[in-house]
Amino acid sequence: MKITAKQIFNKLLDILKKLIKLPNLTLVSGIICFLSMTFTILFVLANIDLGNEAQMDLSEFEADKIADRDITAERTVTYIDEEATNEKINARLGLVPAVFRLDAGIMEEALASWKEFCNFTWDLILNNTTAAEMVDITYHKYPHYFSRETLDKYFSDPQRDTFEVSGRKILEGILSAGVFFLHDTELGSYNPEIIELFVANNERKAVDKKNIITINDIAMVIDLETDDNYDAIGFKLIASSILRPFIRENVFFSDEDTKMRIEDAKERVEPVTITIEKGQRIIRRNFPITEQNIRELEELYASIPVNNYANRRFGLILFIVLLFVMFVFIQGKIVMGRVLTSKESCLFFIMVCIYLVGAGLMKRYVLPLSSLPVSLFFPTALMIMVLSVFMGMRLAVFMAVALPLGAFFTGFFDVYALLFAVVSGVTASTILRKAEKRMHLINAGLIVGAVNCLAVIIILLMQTADISEYLRMLAWAAVNGFISGILLLGVLPLLEHALNAATTFRLIELSDLNAPVLRKLFTTAPGTFTHSVMVATLAEQACQDIGANALLARVGGYYHDIGKMDNPDYFVENQTDHNRHDDLAPRLSATVIRSHVKIGVEKARSYGLPEDIINIISEHHGNSLIMWFYQKAAKQEDQVQSEDFTYPGSPPRSKESAIVMLADVAEAAVRTLVKPTVSKMDKFIQELFDKKVEHGQLSQSELCFRDLQTIKNAFVKVLAAYYHSRIEYPKVSADNKGEED
Repeated sequence: MKITAKQIFNKLLDILKKLIKLPNLTLVSGIICFLSMTFTILFVLANIDLGNEAQMDLSEFEADKIADRDITAERTVTYIDEEATNEKINARLGLVPAVFRLDAGIMEEALASWKEFCNFTWDLILNNTTAAEMVDITYHKYPHYFSRETLDKYFSDPQRDTFEVSGRKILEGILSAGVFFLHDTELGSYNPEIIELFVANNERKAVDKKNIITINDIAMVIDLETDDNYDAIGFKLIASSILRPFIRENVFFSDEDTKMRIEDAKERVEPVTITIEKGQRIIRRNFPITEQNIRELEELYASIPVNNYANRRFGLILFIVLLFVMFVFIQGKIVMGRVLTSKESCLFFIMVCIYLVGAGLMKRYVLPLSSLPVSLFFPTALMIMVLSVFMGMRLAVFMAVALPLGAFFTGFFDVYALLFAVVSGVTASTILRKAEKRMHLINAGLIVGAVNCLAVIIILLMQTADISEYLRMLAWAAVNGFISGILLLGVLPLLEHALNAATTFRLIELSDLNAPVLRKLFTTAPGTFTHSVMVATLAEQACQDIGANALLARVGGYYHDIGKMDNPDYFVENQTDHNRHDDLAPRLSATVIRSHVKIGVEKARSYGLPEDIINIISEHHGNSLIMWFYQKAAKQEDQVQSEDFTYPGSPPRSKESAIVMLADVAEAAVRTLVKPTVSKMDKFIQELFDKKVEHGQLSQSELCFRDLQTIKNAFVKVLAAYYHSRIEYPKVSADNKGEED
């Protein structure tokens, strides 16, 4: 099955969306991005040449070359001779013994097996079994242990009742000393004469390699033991063959203990230090230069303070701390004036990582090819415009200065690169303030390019550069701005889709009344469409007056009631002569009315509307009570639960969502007034607002009483202009309009 590029692209988008929906993503993404950024910057910084001029001078000195001048130490320098120290360590390691451990359990098993054998044979003797039968029975009981000849001698010896004690002593003696299991490779690199043995209770003892007993030495060791300690001739003759099957290796090489001894030995080795005294001649004129002279010269120059390197390290640490503090501040509304969402936090840290890592790579791979400022090749404007589009101008202006400063402190930008990046970034952060169409991004790129050229002219004047440099730098500056606009135009739809963000450009497109969703709303529910347009107008005016996002509120007003498209005839604004609720029970009517919120959210997700619009749809009734049908049900039933007549949403969590709620209830209720006047509408809307405040519907919206007063005045102004020529109005009960529409 052939997989297309589009399928791969959609799959990646699905994965990104799932990641974005993870719980506590703000904290998780912050930590992950912060750590990845830190390690990445450290990696890039570690691979950037410091440009120490002293190190470059060493290239003129080569081993075996005749020196043409004297080099004298200007300071006393003490350094560790790594080569000599390693030789000392290797010599010390050659004396470290291999460490073995004795397994006491094997000896216990061997003694138990020997006792079991002796008891078995003694039982045969007590049962008056014939000698031949005893041999056969024992031979089959212990196959491959003994030969028949050995068993004949064992059972025929008159002193066999003493064999158990004698054998036990020999087994204990041999196994207590230890039977070693080893290979030549295990001992080849350690002390050639001594090994170290751990016995019971971690007691250590040194063992001469000459005295090690292996399984191949057992017969000889048993013979020596019996010759020296036992007089019984019969036992001596068969001791080796009768005891050998019960002996196994019980001493094994301990890799862990040996490594600990090696590490301990390394730590005990004092490094070999060499001191170059001040005034000491390191290189002598007309004498050959030795390898030792080269090492001393390298150590001398390495001791020269490299302030550039120290400043970079300090700047890096300072900037990383700054980023972390800035993250906390952003969450505390210091920069943004609001808390960043999880998606915004993730995007923010990704952009920071891309900027700093990109600046470091440009410093390493591009700068050596050109004398131009590194920021001339880096699209600072693109990064800042992305932040401006998705998180607003305040954060973009802040980052337009913070990011170049961070690159400067870490050594990626010089002064001229910093100047160019700040000018380009600040211009990019403000240029999109009034942009409403995507093609405006091209214009923005052209403007940034023009400002870049002005910045380049200033830099060239500061550098007193040759006239030939002007054309080259101006061309790069113009291309930098134009390419930033083009790239933003390309990546913006991808980011909008992946983050489901309500950017200005997307909201402008959604605000077109000829959009498919709104056209369908107009066709299926014309009354709801008219109501939605009015709500959008009210919300937009109110947001403008209090400084909220008017465009978001207007689009939210257009789409807040799209859930009514499935059952338009059940809502009063779409009814003509007959009210369908007259034929329904109050509970069923409330269910139909409540369902338009859930249906609206589902439709919004299927249409791919931004999350901010979906929030407005789900919150535009909050969790308020459908009063008309609740009261009607209370008259017909003995017990009525208010939860059955409550909208399924939650109170608005943003100013825009709260204003759409207020516009929705105000527009629906004012339509019920007979001969509305400004004073009548003012009083009526104030009562509606008071009810919302009383029922806690505005508690999470961050609207203050001053905002509510401004919103009410905006509503009255718009509604008065709309209703001023109307004389007569339909008499519809006002008890339920504020909650059912």
